[in-house]
Amino acid sequence: MSRLVPSSLALVCAFVAAAAAAAAPTRIPDAAVSTATALRDRALHDDTAWNVTESLTTEVGPRLAGSDNDLRAREWAIAKFKALGFDKVYTEPVTFPKWVRRSEHAAIVAPFPQPLAVTALGYSPGTPAGGLTGEVMLFPTLDALKAAGDAVRGKIVYVGFRMQPHQDGHDYGMGSTVRTHGPALAAKLGAAAFLLRSAGTDSNRTPHTGVTQWEADGPRIPAAALSAPDADLLEHMAARGKPVQLKLDLDCGMDGTYTSANVIGEITGRRHPGQVVAIGGHLDSWDPGTGAIDDAAGVAIAMAAGHLIGELPQRPDRTIRVIAFANEEQGLFGGRAYAEAHAKQVGKHQLGSESDFGAGKVWRMSASVKPEARGAIQQIADVLAPIGVAYDAQRPGGGGSDLSQMHAKGMAALSLTQDGTRYFDWHHTGNDTLDKIDRDELNQNVAVYAAFAYMAAQAKGDFGSAPGAFAHDGAGD
Repeated sequence: MSRLVPSSLALVCAFVAAAAAAAAPTRIPDAAVSTATALRDRALHDDTAWNVTESLTTEVGPRLAGSDNDLRAREWAIAKFKALGFDKVYTEPVTFPKWVRRSEHAAIVAPFPQPLAVTALGYSPGTPAGGLTGEVMLFPTLDALKAAGDAVRGKIVYVGFRMQPHQDGHDYGMGSTVRTHGPALAAKLGAAAFLLRSAGTDSNRTPHTGVTQWEADGPRIPAAALSAPDADLLEHMAARGKPVQLKLDLDCGMDGTYTSANVIGEITGRRHPGQVVAIGGHLDSWDPGTGAIDDAAGVAIAMAAGHLIGELPQRPDRTIRVIAFANEEQGLFGGRAYAEAHAKQVGKHQLGSESDFGAGKVWRMSASVKPEARGAIQQIADVLAPIGVAYDAQRPGGGGSDLSQMHAKGMAALSLTQDGTRYFDWHHTGNDTLDKIDRDELNQNVAVYAAFAYMAAQAKGDFGSAPGAFAHDGAGD
């Protein structure tokens, strides 16, 4: 039988102790549950989130990534974090391609001339000077476009998928796929330009913008979205059997690169300051509206939650980190930059969730955590149930749009799903404005984020964050 030298024995004991701690159930102390319940109830009657949303949409307004208002929004966020009492406020750089929009026009020129409400899609190139005129070919789906092959060469392609409203907004999966992948597909087939029925659920004459995706060396063509009534008009005209000629005039395109920043505020933990509970929203927005629901509300929810926790008589055990992400809209650039910068600290991220689906009530919670932490998640669920949040234990949690990137590296995550029944009426349009936000519903969101973040910060044990921990759970948002 071999003998262990003292140093080896110490290592074995440390390993056994660590293994035992890892296997022990994570639990939230009764005192923390009580404080979280009080936080929840206070948040329901607190105006901080409303005031923050009003401030951002009024004092800055549209926040297209790379625009002059991008810098104004960052300066606003730094000042707001400080005004709300965050202990530490700092920025981390985020660099991305800069896309600019100058003007956009469209009209049917034959057989029955009519103007159309249209918006250029992000990363679309412009049309030639004076615009582009061509015959329109209409398709109900991307699959129908794929099947058309060379028949679309030289034509203006239109895809007319219709989104329907749902509480979880699941039709956006296809609507956004048409928008992001349709232009590149049409370009490969030789089309001259691409149009789609807006990825939205409204019947207003306000088109929905959004980003496109192109292959690095693939062809690119002008791409735009029609408002729902104008898409109807185009389809009605085509149904008469005569060729439809359309003129599209887009003045937009790429303009080098731009360096923005994620803006971060922290309520520093008193026992474990290096361990963080990450919450946030994205600071940028599309430019037609003032970015109230997408995503001033998300930034405000997270800031307000952190602020309320910071006002407690005693700081939480772990740090509450609120992140106002840069340029989510054009490709999760802020989330990707954060994940790359903090990849080595993924194990220090206790739990995370981002708000980026408007300001409707949170109605469902799901989680990706280690099995030993499911009891703690149930404790969180029990505190949130009285304000209308149901816990779906079978569904993974992805962390939200930007924090999905940190989750992919192994951060334990929640998904806190808001009611999106009307979200896609206003999403990415000129109607994304402050009046679409209900104060009581906004406050319910703050109550959810404040309660969960505090309980996670006070938990005895962790939720399983580690490099690669959740690589195969299929989580998404």
